[in-house]
Amino acid sequence: MAKIKRESDIRGAGNLAIDAIMGITGLVEALHHKIAGLGGILGEPNHNRATGITGMVYRNIRAVSGFAGGGIDLLLKQLASLLGEKHSSPAREGVLAALNGVLGDHLEARNNPLAIPMQFRRNGVPLAPGDKSLNEAVRQSHGKIALMVHGSCMNDLQWTRQNHDHGESLARDLGYLPVYLHYNTGLHISQNGREFAGLIEAFIHQLPQPIELVIIAHSMGGLVSRSACHYGKVAGHSWLDHLLKIVFLGTPHHGAPLERAGNWIDVILEISPYSAPFSRLGKVRSAGITDLRYGNILDEDWKGRDRFECSGDHRIAVPLPDRLKCYTIAATTRKEMSILGDQLIGDGLVTVKSALGRHKNADLNLLFPKTHQWIARDMKHMDLLNQPTVYETIKRWLESE
Repeated sequence: MAKIKRESDIRGAGNLAIDAIMGITGLVEALHHKIAGLGGILGEPNHNRATGITGMVYRNIRAVSGFAGGGIDLLLKQLASLLGEKHSSPAREGVLAALNGVLGDHLEARNNPLAIPMQFRRNGVPLAPGDKSLNEAVRQSHGKIALMVHGSCMNDLQWTRQNHDHGESLARDLGYLPVYLHYNTGLHISQNGREFAGLIEAFIHQLPQPIELVIIAHSMGGLVSRSACHYGKVAGHSWLDHLLKIVFLGTPHHGAPLERAGNWIDVILEISPYSAPFSRLGKVRSAGITDLRYGNILDEDWKGRDRFECSGDHRIAVPLPDRLKCYTIAATTRKEMSILGDQLIGDGLVTVKSALGRHKNADLNLLFPKTHQWIARDMKHMDLLNQPTVYETIKRWLESE
């Protein structure tokens, strides 16, 4: 099997490996220090570093790790002329998307070349400003464009599932030009939302004719889209005047149970000084993932807070965008309605109530019209990307006035 390696991939993986070595070194050192102190089973967690000979060993590991990191960068600079850029592959893209979903904020903060930059793509290829083929495609679609926004730990190529792509099907049946967003899902949703808003604004100003926009958003992509609408309105962007409809597929408007459960695991691990060092492993997960606990879409929802603290839902209420027709599809693995299936399990990742935007707090409740909601039964979260009944529902909604 051919292996695709690029200079940036190798350098990024090397940097990430060094970070992992140093992180695990700190974890083991903290555990070593705590056990050596012979503390009680319960008590105040201690994250101090070891001293004496043990401390010297850990310091040396860090020093060697840091030197190795610099050495990797230096070596790759020398080999740059030998490492040519090559086209990517779906497998490589999938690995990078998953890595960014879990560690994307860390990659971005460290300027790691594995961090995914936000861009519009088609067939995995970035769209260049003024591209003649893009302008021609816009003309052929009569200015009808469907922006496809993927979910957490995914990429734009993964809209194709079991030989089906909602975007390509909409192009065939309704004449839309599908344009796919590719972004780092490990960043805060509000960061991605603001950047997405700016990207759309720049994009529409380079097109040769007036356009009509719709957004098809899967999972986290729906939160990013709602965030973009908010920040686009704040910035006075004109693209909102062209946006007619948004269709949400399995979007956790009010969060996902798995992330809330992960937050409780953090708390439980912190109870004992022996397990506290292991809580660092859970706290590796990205800002994008922790935003999914309650469905944060604004900076104010997370700024000034410890995102790993179990402190409840502090979101500022953001209603559905004005003047837009918004539609939502929830999925559940159960064939019949039940409290267990709809409220606790849902599609395996998102509950039915969260996907439908329903909340006991009236301020947070998203008011989707009844005719703009649909529950897909006997279906999992990823099935929303390829099931014929889901596509037919999207198609019907986009065809309606």
